[in-house]
Amino acid sequence: MVNAVTPDLSKVSRLPLAADDPESGDDIDAALLEARQYLQSYNWGKNIKSEYLGYGAEGIVYIFLFEILPSRPDVPQWIWVIVGDVPPAYMPGDDVQTPYEVLDGYIGAMEDWVEAARQGKSVAKLIPVNVDANPANAETLASRLKFLDEKVLPLLQE
Repeated sequence: MVNAVTPDLSKVSRLPLAADDPESGDDIDAALLEARQYLQSYNWGKNIKSEYLGYGAEGIVYIFLFEILPSRPDVPQWIWVIVGDVPPAYMPGDDVQTPYEVLDGYIGAMEDWVEAARQGKSVAKLIPVNVDANPANAETLASRLKFLDEKVLPLLQE
């Protein structure tokens, strides 16, 4: 198994959330379904052992942590998935430990994509984004990233 490092589980909530949890709701369920489908679209992420919510801002961004049964020895057992009104992405749990680190890394990786798309450069070796790499899409994503960086990321900082 690739990683012996476990993300900081004190920074996440195990799913399903209790019915009286203020964060439980249909938006979390829909985002979790999207995150599961995204993760399971990869041939190494089919078997999910446990699920956690790292952060959710209704309709904007959701950060989930999945413990998976890897299908290959080079795949870590912990995978973070980001979904919402942003391109979905995953990050290995051995690289980042908390929702703050996940979102910070996501923003940085997506900003690299934005810069390449603005300049008409290849995005082939950058984080995959599910839209064409052109200046218009770069500007749309840049505005969302700015919002995440200025309004959401500070909420996750300790």
